[in-house]
Amino acid sequence: MLTRLSALSLLLAAPFAAPVAAQTSEAEETASEQSLLESRADDALAVMQGTEDAQDMFAQSFLDAVSAEQFAAFMAQVTGQFGAVVGVESITPVDDHSAEIVFGFEKALGIGSISIEDNAPNKINGLLIRSFETLDDSLAKVEHDLNALPGEIGVLFARLDGSDALMEINPDSQFAIGSTFKLYILSALARSIEKGEREWSDVVTINRRSFPSGRMQNWPDGAPVTLQTLATMMITISDNTATDMLFYELGREAVEAELRASGHSDPDRTLPFLSTLQMFGLKGSPGNLAKYVSADEAGQRFILADFEDDVAGNRDLITPPRFTKPLAIDTVEWFASGRDLEKLMKRIIAIKDPTARKIMAISPSMPDETVKKWDYIGYKGGSEPGVLNLTWLLRDEAGAWWILAMSWNNTEASLDDDKLELLSHRLIALAAQ
Repeated sequence: MLTRLSALSLLLAAPFAAPVAAQTSEAEETASEQSLLESRADDALAVMQGTEDAQDMFAQSFLDAVSAEQFAAFMAQVTGQFGAVVGVESITPVDDHSAEIVFGFEKALGIGSISIEDNAPNKINGLLIRSFETLDDSLAKVEHDLNALPGEIGVLFARLDGSDALMEINPDSQFAIGSTFKLYILSALARSIEKGEREWSDVVTINRRSFPSGRMQNWPDGAPVTLQTLATMMITISDNTATDMLFYELGREAVEAELRASGHSDPDRTLPFLSTLQMFGLKGSPGNLAKYVSADEAGQRFILADFEDDVAGNRDLITPPRFTKPLAIDTVEWFASGRDLEKLMKRIIAIKDPTARKIMAISPSMPDETVKKWDYIGYKGGSEPGVLNLTWLLRDEAGAWWILAMSWNNTEASLDDDKLELLSHRLIALAAQ
C-alpha cells in the first residue's frame, strides 16, 4: 500500500508561531505556501477518493470546465485501470499557487500538476494527471485488459524491420479506423511532392467545406492556404475540410493508388475511397446509405459521382448523421489492419523529405514524460461511435522505428475511448523501460 512520503506533510499538523518581526522570513513564506498547497493536495485526494464533494473543493472555474460528474467518470476510468488512489506521494511547488504532484494508486503513480486560486479560500482551479507510471505491470496484464474490452480488438506493437513484436492481437484483421485514413492522404501528398508534381508551399483556395472536426469549415470562400497548412490541419486536429481539400487536390485516383501501393491486404473493403463529406452524406441519409451498401463497386462509384454533381462540396445541401450510436461501421468506412498500417508507416519513413513526419509529430497524443523517452513520436487517430483507432509511429533512442496500432470496433455500442487510451499509455511505458 502506498502512503504519503513527503516530509512537508508535517507542516500541516504543526502550529505556526506568531512572527517576531514585521516581515515574515522567506523560509517561513515558503513553508506557508507549501503547507497551503499540501492542504489542497489533500483536498484533491479526498475528492478523488469520494470522501469530499468536488463542489466544495474545486473552484467554479474548474467546475465550469470539468463538471463533478465528468471528474467522477474520469476517476472511474483511472481506478478501473490502476486501482484505488491511496495517497499523495509527493508535491513540489512551482510557485506560490501551483505545484507538481504525484498521486499513488494501487497499481501506478499518477504524475501531474495542481494549482489553486490566488485569494482565500484558495480553492483548486487546476488539476491534471499527465501520465501514469505503472507498478508491477506487464505485457501479459495489458493484453488481458485489452481482450476484456467489449467488441473486437486489434493491436500491433512491433519494430518496422520485423525483428521484434511486443504485442500482436488480430494484427491481420480489418478494422474501421475512422480518421486514421488521413495518413493515406498524407502519404500520397508527400509522394507527389517527392516526385516534383507539387510543393508544400503551393497555394490553393478554399472551395469546399465539410463538417467538424476541424476549424477550416469556418474560413471564408477563396481564402488562400498552402498544402502544408492543409496537411497540418488534417493530421493535428483532424480537420475534415482540410482533408477534403487535399483529397480533391490530389484526386481520388491518386489516393486509391497510394492505398494499393502501400500493400493494403484488402483494398476492396475501403474502395471507392470516400471523402469526409461523402461519408457524412451517406450516413445522414438512410435511403442513400442502403442503396450504397447494396451496390457493387461500380454502382457505388456511380452514386458518388451523382453526389458530387448534386453537392459539389457544399455541405449545406446535406444532412449529417447525429452519430449517437454505431452506424454502418462494418460497411461504409475506411478499413485497415494493423499490418496494413505497418506497411503504410514503412512508406512514410522511406520518404526522404521529413515534412510529413514532422507534421505527424506536432500532436503526439502522449504525455510529455513518455515523449521524452523516445527519439520521435508521430500520431494519428480516429473515432466515431463504435470506432476507435490509435496509431503511433515511433523511433527509439537506438534509431529503430516502431509502430503501435490499436483498433477497437463495436457494432452494437459506443466505446469508452479513455479505456483504450490508458491501455496505450501502459503499453508504451512498458516498451520504454
